[in-house]
Formats: sequence, C-alpha cells, structure tokens
Amino acid sequence: MKRITFKNKTASKIYEDYIRRIERMTTSLSAEDRNDILMEFNSHIYESLQQPTNEAETDRLLAILQNLGAPEQVLLPMVARRKLNQATKTFNPVHVFKALALNITNGISYLIFSILYLMLFAFIFLIGAKLFDPKRVGMFYKESRFFYFGYNTTATTENPNVNEMLGNWFIPVMLLTVIVLYFAITFGLRLKRQYLK
Repeated sequence: MKRITFKNKTASKIYEDYIRRIERMTTSLSAEDRNDILMEFNSHIYESLQQPTNEAETDRLLAILQNLGAPEQVLLPMVARRKLNQATKTFNPVHVFKALALNITNGISYLIFSILYLMLFAFIFLIGAKLFDPKRVGMFYKESRFFYFGYNTTATTENPNVNEMLGNWFIPVMLLTVIVLYFAITFGLRLKRQYLK
C-alpha cells in the first residue's frame, strides 16, 4: 500500500498514527486481509482529500478520520467477521480459536449488560409484586441464614422459621438498588464506548 504524503507535518503524524492503529487492530488477520483493509481505508482517505475545499490539510484530515471512526471501534466487528471467514476456510484450529475468542469477547460485555438490565426489570417487577402480595415478596431468612430473595410461591408465612427481614423497607431498598444499578450500567456502557474510541 502506498502511503499518502502530506505537506503539513502534523497532518502526516495524524495520518501515520491512524494507519498504525489500523495495523494494530488487524494483526490477527492474514496478510491479504490486513492489506485489503488498509487499502480500503487509505483509498477512502485519499479520495476524501481530493475533494476541493478551503480547509487546511490538517483540519480536512481530522474531519475525514472522524467520519471514518476510531479503528478500535470500527474494525472490531470487521476483524471478527474476517477471522471467522478465515477459520471456516482453513479449518485451522488456531484460527478457529482466535475467531471464537474475538466474537465472544466482542459480545460478552453486551451479554453482561443485558443480564444487568434484566435484573433491573426484575427488581422493578418485585416492587410491584410487593405492593400486591406483600407476604410472598421480600428477602427471607430461615434460622438466621439467607433463604430466599424475590417472589416466593410457597407459603413462607406458614413456616415459623422463615422471616421476611426488610418488611416495609423492601420497596425503598429495591428503588435505591434500581437507581444505583441503572447508573452503574449507564456508566459501564459509557466507559466501554470511551475505551473503543
């Protein structure tokens, strides 16, 4: 791949840094796939730079790279897909393992966030259930040990050894838990997005 030359040293450094980031993201791919991706990005940058404009070279390049997106974010699904294609063509166990690892790690964080959101809605359901059936919803202890949390379909009130510990505090505790969990999930998603930039 022929590198683009710039008159401005700052633009040249920005371009080289961007290309290095692409190379770093594509190291697990075959040389052909890596070169294909590099040429694709390079040609897009080159064609965009050929558009007539009054902007300075550095400003134009920054705008182009911003439109392309961060390589760490843009290339992750593309690299995972190409690695999976390579693994299915070669049947090489190393390539298969790398492809699976890329696809799992890409999706595992979103799986965790999905599970946390399900917990969030489950806690909201428990708040509503506590209003309609307070004797069967709560944090139950049996003989000073944690026994059950949530909605219990069996009659726990009939068993004298089982006690609901939070009582009327269940709803405020669950509301606080929902709020904290919501902000933790949102903060986690923001951190993940920042990490990918």
